[in-house]
Amino acid sequence: MQQQREPSGSESYFWPGVWAIALHVLVFGMLFVSFAMTPDLPPAKPIVQATLYQLKSKSQATTQTNQKIAGEAQKSAARQTEVEQMEQKKVEQEAVKAAAEQKKEEAAQKAEESKKADEAKKADEAKKADEAKKAEKAAEAKKAEEKQLADIAKKKSEEEAKKAAEEEAKKKAAEEAKKKIVEDAKKKAAEDAKKKAEADEAKKKVADEAKKKAAADASKKKAQEAARKSAEEKKAQALADLLSDTPQRQQALADERGDEVAGSFDDLIRARAAEGWTRPPSARKGMTVVLQIGMLPDGTVTSVSVAKSSGDGSFDSSAVAAVKNIGRLTEMQGMKPSDFAPYRSFKMTFTPEDLAL
Repeated sequence: MQQQREPSGSESYFWPGVWAIALHVLVFGMLFVSFAMTPDLPPAKPIVQATLYQLKSKSQATTQTNQKIAGEAQKSAARQTEVEQMEQKKVEQEAVKAAAEQKKEEAAQKAEESKKADEAKKADEAKKADEAKKAEKAAEAKKAEEKQLADIAKKKSEEEAKKAAEEEAKKKAAEEAKKKIVEDAKKKAAEDAKKKAEADEAKKKVADEAKKKAAADASKKKAQEAARKSAEEKKAQALADLLSDTPQRQQALADERGDEVAGSFDDLIRARAAEGWTRPPSARKGMTVVLQIGMLPDGTVTSVSVAKSSGDGSFDSSAVAAVKNIGRLTEMQGMKPSDFAPYRSFKMTFTPEDLAL
């Protein structure tokens, strides 16, 4: 709504001044018209003059009396005329005054009508301004509603686009996942096939190695058994020779074969230990354990302990148990004290290969 502008001081006095000037001009105009239209005063009555002419023949006193009467009459007529003129002027003044009053009333009425018109105009302007304000508010409300509808439509469009994008992303992710599953399945199948081939190859290799090892172990065991029998035979023969010959002969043979018999006891101990050894699952090729062994002259094993561990307790314990299971080596009976001395307390090294005879 537009604000009503307050009139300035000059504007508030402008129209009343104009109306006052117009009213004065109108009054002066009416006065001028009234004076112009005022009838001329009637001339003096000729009766007195006629009387004067009629009394010329009379006496001087009569004449003077008549003249005096005529003068009085003339004065009276003049006064009457003056009174009539004054009354006429008074009437005219009252008429002018009444006209002025009427003009004033008309001006006041016009001013009132103008005021009412101004008020009506202001009211109309206020009404129009109010209507304009209402129209503006309605336009703003409509604009806000249109904006709200546009925002709702935009939001809906964005949500639909977002939903479509999410569905597309889900679809794409599902396809990627499916593709990945297929690729993983193919890859796994290839890896499984490769692992199976490797496992088969490893099994075949293990089987081949086992066969080779079994053959080697059998050959080694056979050779060791042959060596053991040969050593036993040699020892028996040496003992028999010692027992059958003279003391000098026995001493000579003992000195000659002492080193040979003593050296064969190491192999004999390993062979007897291998007979009673139980291979632990953790035993691997390359392990080495050093055992401290104590024996009596009759070949009885008195003590077995670990001097240097292989790093695997199970293999160390199995080696200790295998040596203890020997019990007694009867082959060592009758050895010279000097030959037996190294076996009273000695160290021997064992490996899984030594025990797997």
